[in-house]
Amino acid sequence: MAVRAVLAPTAHVLELPNKLALSGDVWLAVQQQLYRGWGPFLGAPAELGVLLTSAILAVRHRASAAARPFWIAGCGYLGMLVVFVLCDAPVNAAVAAWTTATLPADWSSYRLRWEFGHAVAALLWAKRRA
Repeated sequence: MAVRAVLAPTAHVLELPNKLALSGDVWLAVQQQLYRGWGPFLGAPAELGVLLTSAILAVRHRASAAARPFWIAGCGYLGMLVVFVLCDAPVNAAVAAWTTATLPADWSSYRLRWEFGHAVAALLWAKRRA
């Protein structure tokens, strides 16, 4: 499950250079079509599952040194969720309502916020592995 939880942030970091080069109408199509269903069916269940599993294991092993890695992992995943709520979810909500005709002039700031959120999430995942 931990591997599934990091798929999205890692994939987004790998896509980042190419997505930053997309025009507004192409970027909008990618956001609206390519990622449809990813969060509710794969990302959210995996990330919440890993967060819950980390917390359960940390509590179960609280009396031993083994608890520390579970707490670190849980904090990393919690950080990923906070970044998603603050950076990515608002962009997802805005983009869902756009069309190529209503694409705002500052669409690239939304793109940067979305990409930044996923890059930070990938960093938090990598830090919890260290």
